[in-house]
Amino acid sequence: MQYTEKMLEARDELIKRGHDAFVTNLASPFIGKTDEEKEKIKIDQKNNLDAIREFWRLMQGADAVLVMNFDKHGVKNYIGGNTLMEIGFAHVLDQKVFLYNPIPEIPYYKSEIEAVKPVIINGDYSLIK
Repeated sequence: MQYTEKMLEARDELIKRGHDAFVTNLASPFIGKTDEEKEKIKIDQKNNLDAIREFWRLMQGADAVLVMNFDKHGVKNYIGGNTLMEIGFAHVLDQKVFLYNPIPEIPYYKSEIEAVKPVIINGDYSLIK
């Protein structure tokens, strides 16, 4: 959710390309906020709005997920714990997993992400099919 604005840009680009793309309704409070404010909102949503189950519900019926993995906390192409769970949800739901950037070099995460065989688009939305 740190990159909500980029998620919305991606959604709009995918819609322009004919995809039925959407983001969670939990995204709107993040728009225009600082990184520090976004962290506080994220913690509140996880604890008080059951965000993990909200993402699970939202994923039902979808055929793919696009992970917007950008640099964060000094890690190139960072993927956090919640996003790793969402990648797992997508895999169990037989959905395609697309990564905006390559798999990050995060111990233990990397092999789990590789196992779901994501398609890395390197910012090229035409690779999403």
